[in-house]
Amino acid sequence: MRTIDLTPLHRFAVGFDHMQRQLDQLARLDGSETTYPPYNIEVLGENEYRITMAIAGFGEKDLGITLENSHLTVSGRIEQGESERHYLHHGIAARAFERRFQLADHIKIRGAKLDNGLLHIELEREVPEELKPRKIAIQSTTSKAIEHTSKSRAA
Repeated sequence: MRTIDLTPLHRFAVGFDHMQRQLDQLARLDGSETTYPPYNIEVLGENEYRITMAIAGFGEKDLGITLENSHLTVSGRIEQGESERHYLHHGIAARAFERRFQLADHIKIRGAKLDNGLLHIELEREVPEELKPRKIAIQSTTSKAIEHTSKSRAA
């Protein structure tokens, strides 16, 4: 397995030390983990997203959605009935799955719904006011000196 050394990046970026861990996790994934169930990630607006997963055969009681530390996990497991079915052709994959998504900071889940075999998970970015860009006023030392001298002359 090949690892990526991001040490040179640390000279220009602050707080991205977790990026190397995430890249290592991506390198360890094999192809079977990433193919089922198929999914889309849509951009609905500037701060709105939707994950849509094709999960034919799964009902609401067969699915689980959890969010823990910016890790969204969607899992599905269909409980087999008492009698085992015999198929002439079995083309609908109803196997158990677990799909994980790493959410960016400030992404909130607004809700989820199951519609015609598609699971839709609505996401929204909510950046707190204190983290939004703001303009910083610049004071020069000469303007402070002028204010100080004009106040002392007035006294």
